[in-house]
Amino acid sequence: MDARKLAVDGALEFTPKVFPDDRGLFVSPFQEAAFTAAHGRPLFPVRQTNHSRSQRGVVRGVHFTATPPGTAKYVYCAQGEALDIVVDIRVGSPTYGKWDAVLLDQRDFRAMYFPVGTGHAFVSLQDNTVMSYMLSEPYVAENELALSVLDPALGLPVPDDIEPIMSDRDTVAITLAAAEAAGMLPDYARCQEIESAAGRARE
Repeated sequence: MDARKLAVDGALEFTPKVFPDDRGLFVSPFQEAAFTAAHGRPLFPVRQTNHSRSQRGVVRGVHFTATPPGTAKYVYCAQGEALDIVVDIRVGSPTYGKWDAVLLDQRDFRAMYFPVGTGHAFVSLQDNTVMSYMLSEPYVAENELALSVLDPALGLPVPDDIEPIMSDRDTVAITLAAAEAAGMLPDYARCQEIESAAGRARE
């Protein structure tokens, strides 16, 4: 499995080897040894897994978890095709305000790691696109927050040929600047502490 650092501090892309044959294929989207080598610590203890299915044009995010507790994610596309986006919204981070995007599909089966405190969005590029997540913390509704995926200051790469289909929550989500002014955003140093503690729990 190949690993690549993304433009957001601590975010990673993983590309596994795919084994096709006349029956279909076999692939392992998560491999702990490769993750540990790239990240420096084992994957967080998995507290919840999520599964979403979206039609073409669905845009979800930018979602993040109040920190604390904070949530790290490991995400791959189990079916279809999506543009997966990580956004650095951690105040004090060396890459604050930056983003990176990875095409997740059924050819390369790439996966992404989202550190604690980063924002997550994706654009579904095919009908019946299935995204699979491993999470470091369980879902708690009052801790889940959103920023506008269409914030012009972020300039996220929603394709021009996509008419975004968004939830009511995402449609009215505020900008990064407004969230920072309101004190809603995660603190980078606190996120690092939480992530280190999660890694130590697996060592």
